[in-house]
Amino acid sequence: MVLRLKSVNLDFIMKSTSKSMKFNKYQGAGNDFVIIDNRNQEWSLTAQQIEHICDRRFGIGADGLMLLENADGFDFRMVYYNSDGNESTMCGNGGRCIVKFAQSILGFQSNCRFIAVDGPHRAKINDDGSVSLEMIDVDQVEAVGKDCYLNTGSPHYVQMVDDLAQLPIIEKAHAIRYNDRFKEKGTNVNFIQIDNGELNIRTYERGVEDETLACGTGVTAAAIAAHFLGLVEQDLIKVHAVGGDLNVNFVYQDGRYTSVYLQGPAEKVFEGEICLTTS
Repeated sequence: MVLRLKSVNLDFIMKSTSKSMKFNKYQGAGNDFVIIDNRNQEWSLTAQQIEHICDRRFGIGADGLMLLENADGFDFRMVYYNSDGNESTMCGNGGRCIVKFAQSILGFQSNCRFIAVDGPHRAKINDDGSVSLEMIDVDQVEAVGKDCYLNTGSPHYVQMVDDLAQLPIIEKAHAIRYNDRFKEKGTNVNFIQIDNGELNIRTYERGVEDETLACGTGVTAAAIAAHFLGLVEQDLIKVHAVGGDLNVNFVYQDGRYTSVYLQGPAEKVFEGEICLTTS
């Protein structure tokens, strides 16, 4: 018997190689990320590779992946991808985590300045190890009935609910994320409940297409939305996410939210190497 193989399959076998990539895993309030030092531009990952890396069964497992790269005039550049493999908008918890990682390899003391897809950011590592991250100014909050829609570096829809713990979040979020307005580009969806002036939040993230334990831009959006709706009066708001507590503070004047800061934990989980198939 003669075994015949198509040449295209032989070409694929001959060209496919495995390459080892070093990574670090960080989490901020349960929002977890794979971070890669890409200052030498060694890695140009495909969407399929990123999706594999973020897979919780066949890869490392993460809500997203970040590349740390060089940027003129800044300490570094942050490039963020959702777990579906697509480059995405700003990630607040990711931003705080990459600051901690950047300190470990760049050696700055506590303050840094980096650039992301939504523009420049300042950040500070506090004495307790938490990270305070400057978010973008918010010039417009859209009232949608009793809900709000706004952009805090990523688009967010915020809705007040009465029983957050029992909320069927996937069903409720899908009704918003896939409606006629948002189905093409998507939106993150946040559900909040207020208790003694503090916010409890659950977030559904586009690109992950599931509930995450926390979302930095979502926490920021929720705090601003609650203030905009008159549900809280203070400009320093504590927010309880499923994965941990975060604080949002801002300056409100003439309908604008400026000096917006997100503060919370950012911790290294582990580091290692993963073999990626390249062709």
